[in-house]
Amino acid sequence: MTTTARALTIAGSDSGGGAGIQADLKTFSAFGVYGMSVLTAVTAQNTVGVFGVEELSLGLIAAQLDAVLTDIGTDAAKTGMLSSAAIVRLVAQKVREHEIARLVVDPVMVAKSGDTLLAEDARAALRDLLLPLALVVTPNTPEAEALTGLRVRSLEEMRAAAVQLAARGARWVVVKGGHLPLADEAIDLVYDGRTFTALRSPRYASKNTHGTGCTFSAAITAGLARGLPPLEAIQRAKAYVSRAIETALALGQGHGPTNHLVGVRSEWA
Repeated sequence: MTTTARALTIAGSDSGGGAGIQADLKTFSAFGVYGMSVLTAVTAQNTVGVFGVEELSLGLIAAQLDAVLTDIGTDAAKTGMLSSAAIVRLVAQKVREHEIARLVVDPVMVAKSGDTLLAEDARAALRDLLLPLALVVTPNTPEAEALTGLRVRSLEEMRAAAVQLAARGARWVVVKGGHLPLADEAIDLVYDGRTFTALRSPRYASKNTHGTGCTFSAAITAGLARGLPPLEAIQRAKAYVSRAIETALALGQGHGPTNHLVGVRSEWA
């Protein structure tokens, strides 16, 4: 019998396919990992904006988690859009109950269009309940500011935020610097509680970056599911996302998606 690495995404649906559950499952496939999903909310969304959000019931979210984890199981999991404090609390409870050790927390708060995806009270729940369970947490600089209350506009301030997030319990912190005007580079800062590692990649002049955060965290999750140590999983995810942005797809009238299939051979290519 053939065995394969398994990864689970707990997140919202993006009808435009560039972010959320759809981006995660594409990324898992690109890494040769069997992907599973637990939907927390459904959005009416495209490259321009978010036009509607409907949360699933707590009972249905719990049923999805139990159905997947009691049967197929998972080697790693990630969270994305959790929407409300009640959903955050439920997911944290289920992560503990099913003993998910390799958890990547992507604190999704705002869509690329600027639409809010996480209620204000849910931010505290995410910080207090999910961060202590995270093997890796992947905030961008605005998310790091919201979670720590610190100003995060420079590399030095990214370091301070990473230290505080690690103090909250996350074992590996990746503060993503893509929002910072750092010359021609996109610099992400990795902190393991002792050592900082700066990951650098070219900054591409592209508006087609919808779903980069989801894609990055999904790539880390896939690497962890395949047994990579955290730093190597993060490094490979960084390289993958950089290539996905470089070859991004010019779809729609707003922020197009990254190319999740970059490097994947196809008979249709």
